[in-house]
Amino acid sequence: MTSDALPWIVLGIALFLALWIAVLYNGLVRHVNFCNDAWSDIDTELKRRYDLVPNLVETVRGYARHEEQLMTNVIAARNTAAATHGSPREQAADENALIGQLRQLVAVAESYPDLKANRNFLALQTELTNTEDRIQRARRFYNANVRDLNTRVEVIPSNIIANFFGFKKREYFEIDEAKMREAPKVDV
Repeated sequence: MTSDALPWIVLGIALFLALWIAVLYNGLVRHVNFCNDAWSDIDTELKRRYDLVPNLVETVRGYARHEEQLMTNVIAARNTAAATHGSPREQAADENALIGQLRQLVAVAESYPDLKANRNFLALQTELTNTEDRIQRARRFYNANVRDLNTRVEVIPSNIIANFFGFKKREYFEIDEAKMREAPKVDV
């Protein structure tokens, strides 16, 4: 090897390292953007649910006037969840409370045959069910993107670049599945 080739070899190695760092960095940025986009999808579906809740409450209120405390609790849980703009963990806690209140509201509605047959109530209930399905799909998509980002932040060699440029792991958006399966408490 001649002394003229040495600078070219060093330049080639430096160029390769710069390209390698750029590829890893861009991959991390891409995954952060995927997570942000997926969270935006969740936020859109949650807002959709928040818009449905007052209509559902008003429809039930027309039939179940003596359940006013439940109606107040549902609206309070909705307002709290809608106002939360913190971490996925904080949002999930407020969503769990709202889901619990909505389940109680639907369970109370089951004891009113006229309400169960009401076209508005049925349409709202169907729309709420569809929205819940969309939230679940968005949640799974978000969590998959978070998993991919977190993996890149943790594994070698991308963790070196992630640490150097300050990329952090993201929180999963997890709702309490056990609470969803639990039968609602109904006072009759």
